[in-house]
Amino acid sequence: FMDGIEASFGWLAETVGPLIGNDLLRSLVTDGIIAGAGGVIVFLPQILILFFFILVLEESGYLPRAAFLLDKMMFKAGLSGRAFIPLLSSFACAIPGIMATRTINDPRDRLTTIMVAPLMTCSARLPVYALLIGAFIPMKQVWGILNLQGLVLFGLYISGVVSALLVSYVIKLFRRDKSEHALIMELPAYRLPNLRNVLLGVYERGLIFLKRVGGIIFALTVILWFLCTFPAPPEGALLPAIDYSLAGRIGHFIQPVFAPLGFTWEICIALIPAMAAREVVVAALGTVYAMSGDEETLTHGLGQLIGGENGWSLATGLSLLVWFIFAPQCLATLATVKRETGSWRHVIIMTVYLFGLAYLASLITYQTVHYYWG
Repeated sequence: FMDGIEASFGWLAETVGPLIGNDLLRSLVTDGIIAGAGGVIVFLPQILILFFFILVLEESGYLPRAAFLLDKMMFKAGLSGRAFIPLLSSFACAIPGIMATRTINDPRDRLTTIMVAPLMTCSARLPVYALLIGAFIPMKQVWGILNLQGLVLFGLYISGVVSALLVSYVIKLFRRDKSEHALIMELPAYRLPNLRNVLLGVYERGLIFLKRVGGIIFALTVILWFLCTFPAPPEGALLPAIDYSLAGRIGHFIQPVFAPLGFTWEICIALIPAMAAREVVVAALGTVYAMSGDEETLTHGLGQLIGGENGWSLATGLSLLVWFIFAPQCLATLATVKRETGSWRHVIIMTVYLFGLAYLASLITYQTVHYYWG
């Protein structure tokens, strides 16, 4: 379904683009508006499929039992058993996971679940993980039966889960309300799901996703297009065009801040549009290297380029991997938190602590790997 949506929007851009004579307007329509809308709708199939099966489980009477069984373990970490479903949803996308916290009656437990939901490894991280693991982690067997690349990916997932439990435990220590609330819920009888109720639930959640988040992602995509397009390079410019854009200047400006993490200026530039969606960093890196006049990207591929002899160091690759475990590289998630909590305060706290964890973990990773392996 996602490939079909991408192909449809690609066809639309190829069809509409030649009809617009002005280069700047054509770039805005194709690279900004059409690409922005496609970037929103492309996530809809996986979200609807996820909600379909969750609603089937709810209709069957199973999920309340799962929440009940996990309540004791999650209570020790400062969460409620009801947080199981939102956190499970966050493995597909944090946005529906945060929206699913509405089922948690206790405002304190609901807020804690919202604050840790972005730490679950969503599907948007997978393209980044695939690129970096393929470039820097060798394909070899471990103990004769396990694959090293698979173990690294598994470790990234476990790191997100463990981090969420630790953060929720810290929140539990610092919150004013120390009272304990027992989980009281009625366990419904097992039954066959009603298909009509399931489809209506999927339809309603799809509309909520598009109305509440679609407009925000669309607007941010247009803004990011503007940053990467203006100002145009001056006549006789010797550097690539991206160096003269606002995004390029920001990338060069913030690079010293990320230098202790081993991030290059190309990575810093790619992190800017990746704030719209994490997986955009892969395309952004390809664009940056292509716009920088590096033709090797076109012939050998981005993975071979960054992992080659003249590419990034192992320390840089692992540092960027760790960065994406924690960094809130998704403005749509932050916007959803604002809508669900009704407060910018919680958005600021989430942004600060996630970026703080990402910076600290990447710093430790880069400095350790650089010291021992160079």
